[in-house]
Amino acid sequence: MDPKLIEIIEKELNSKSYPSNPKELYEPIRYILSLGGKRIRPLVCMMAAEMFGLPADSKSVLHLAKGLEIFHNFSLVHDDIMDEAPLRRGKATVHEKWNRDIAILSGDVMLVQAYQELIQSESEDLKSLIDQFNRSAILVCEGQQFDMNFETIEDVSLEEYLNMIQLKTAELLACSLKMGAMLANASETDAEALYRFGINLGLSFQIQDDYLDSFADASKFGKQVGGDILANKKTYLLLKAKENASSEQSERLQAAMKLNGEDKVSAVLDLYRELGVDQDCEKAIDKHYQKALEELEAISVDAQLKAPLKNLAAKVMKRDH
Repeated sequence: MDPKLIEIIEKELNSKSYPSNPKELYEPIRYILSLGGKRIRPLVCMMAAEMFGLPADSKSVLHLAKGLEIFHNFSLVHDDIMDEAPLRRGKATVHEKWNRDIAILSGDVMLVQAYQELIQSESEDLKSLIDQFNRSAILVCEGQQFDMNFETIEDVSLEEYLNMIQLKTAELLACSLKMGAMLANASETDAEALYRFGINLGLSFQIQDDYLDSFADASKFGKQVGGDILANKKTYLLLKAKENASSEQSERLQAAMKLNGEDKVSAVLDLYRELGVDQDCEKAIDKHYQKALEELEAISVDAQLKAPLKNLAAKVMKRDH
């Protein structure tokens, strides 16, 4: 991650002013934005604009980057309510720290603020920019709905799962890249290639998340390994295991999923290894990573201008937590 660009976006988010009243409406917004995070969406937006000759710290780019990050955090506030999540980035979620109604209303304001920032980006073709954002924002919501649906559906296919993570996770990353390119007047062909780069990088990232939850080094992971297994979450690994399993292995997997605690994690991981889904997962991560690099390679700018995004993708793939 480029520390210089992250510092710029942090400064922009921290210097954003809010009315003092009603404080219950605005304090949660300050709070969620102060919790940090990778800032990957504004970061790639700035990098995409710079790739096509528009300085990352120009006002128009910063407004766009802020709008995308505020929208992302809005979606987290509302997702946390739906998931009844107690923690976000190790701190109390907005609905836990205040209450559910305040979290809904503060999130609503954040959505409006995201549009306020986007409109100030002074794009030559603001309508196309907003149209792209609207398309992606709706797809993100579709992804969240599918994710919630999957909690009560027993038979989810791997294809359905990949579609869900593309919508919920990869879409906004791809949109951030494309909008940065659009703002810098990139050709439609190049902007679309950058969008596909984002989709594949996002898929690779999310599948890697699933892999790390089960197979990360516990000393580096920072949270309990096997958390997804304990929570009965549908992941790439679980769905691939169901796909690969014989009827006898399928019965053993069902029995393992009914266990508790460490016994459950250990039994499921043994089956994952037996079924080769750890290796299948690694192959899927690499497949989407390579596809992302191919899309980046196809963009009609000098290799040195693509280097920051190429390096970012490599760093994302080398993480261990």
